[in-house]
Amino acid sequence: MKQEKSKYQIVLDNREIKPPKRNVAREKIRTMILSGLISLFLILTIIYTMPYTVLTWSGLFVYSSIVSLVIFLFILLIRYFGILFMSYFYLTKYTVETKPGYYPFVSIIVPVYNEGKIIKSSVESLLGLDYPNYEIIIVNDGSTDDTAEIAESLVGYHKGKRAMIKVSLINKPNGGKSKALNAGIQYSEAQFVLCMDGDSQLTTDTLKMAMRHFVDPAVGAVAGNVKVQNRKKMLTDLQALEYLEGLNLARSAQGFMQMVNIIPGPIGVFRKSTLRDAGFYSSDTFAEDADITLKILAKGWKIVYEPKAIAYTEAPVTIYQLLKQRYRWTRGILQAIRKHKKYLYNPTLNFNNSFIMWSMFYEALIWPAMNIFVNLYFIIVAIFYGIHITLFLWWVGIAVLDLMSAVFCIAAEREEFRLVPYAIIYRVFFILLIDVTKAMATVEEFIGFSMTWGKLERVGASR
Repeated sequence: MKQEKSKYQIVLDNREIKPPKRNVAREKIRTMILSGLISLFLILTIIYTMPYTVLTWSGLFVYSSIVSLVIFLFILLIRYFGILFMSYFYLTKYTVETKPGYYPFVSIIVPVYNEGKIIKSSVESLLGLDYPNYEIIIVNDGSTDDTAEIAESLVGYHKGKRAMIKVSLINKPNGGKSKALNAGIQYSEAQFVLCMDGDSQLTTDTLKMAMRHFVDPAVGAVAGNVKVQNRKKMLTDLQALEYLEGLNLARSAQGFMQMVNIIPGPIGVFRKSTLRDAGFYSSDTFAEDADITLKILAKGWKIVYEPKAIAYTEAPVTIYQLLKQRYRWTRGILQAIRKHKKYLYNPTLNFNNSFIMWSMFYEALIWPAMNIFVNLYFIIVAIFYGIHITLFLWWVGIAVLDLMSAVFCIAAEREEFRLVPYAIIYRVFFILLIDVTKAMATVEEFIGFSMTWGKLERVGASR
């Protein structure tokens, strides 16, 4: 006797539920009455206040200035909170996401030119890396001091943290940092290279933390975290805060989108195939790091940010050195943008590259000009039209934003809390001075003034 299979029937009720009836006429009458009452209130307000209103050009100027203050502060808020939220999301994801260890052979390229004061300490810091499989290649770019002799004494095998490390030396005629890096990259037989500055001091976990991102075959480069080494002076402490708040905060926000706009010179790790695909470093700009980044992005590679791949670098100790450095940075970035300008005009070629270039253009050209103009404009208005309190409150608001950003950055990177008070003068004085330098560099770049590299004089500071 066959057993009957149980069957389940599903009844679908396809009847449409009729919406409740609307009294359209009543709704229109209600809307007309409400809008009429609001209009009547506004008209009565204007009629009542008109006798007390004095229409003058100075009054209009003051009113427009207050509106401009509010608009500028609104733009500032969008910029600040956009960067803060993306940085927070990236760092939150970073802390909970685990990546497997990845330990391929890596060549560390150290280009040096007249770095006799610090080359030995830089190489010694590299021997302390917690990584089992790497070599160090020093490229002496025609130094005129004792760099070659000191580097020669370092050649050979040295005891590292986890293995014996080979140190090699390439001596070449002076040709600039780009050519020095290319010489080291092409000499290397590794599939991955770490490019750095001659004065960089890498922390123990730098290479290990950076290399784990290359498990993803779409990742072509990893941008590291640059910090100021020589602190304890007001100018260098301000730069330490700037690196945290102005550079690393933005870089972590870009890391959220996997579109870092500049792989910093003091610490960048690359697949060699990525560099080959991008045509290696070029010498036709004063910002070879910005140029190689744009070329890598144009080829469709991902660039990620690793906050624990830390390189300490020596910051300028005088105002003159600082402004000369920022002058070169600005002109170099503008040169890189002009070199790749087709991506500015045509985002269909590579949208990611276009987005990054427009953000670079905004930060290098538009934002500094806005900041200078707004400060000058509001100071003039405050002096001649008596809105000192409004201007003071505006500057207080900006200082509060910078304090908030400084606390977030220092907490996220476990940095020195003593840097937080510098945020009070950071925006009003330090950044304004930098922006003036950027504006001058922009004008001279478009006029076509000639410039030289302007090497920073090292003092051999140590952490």
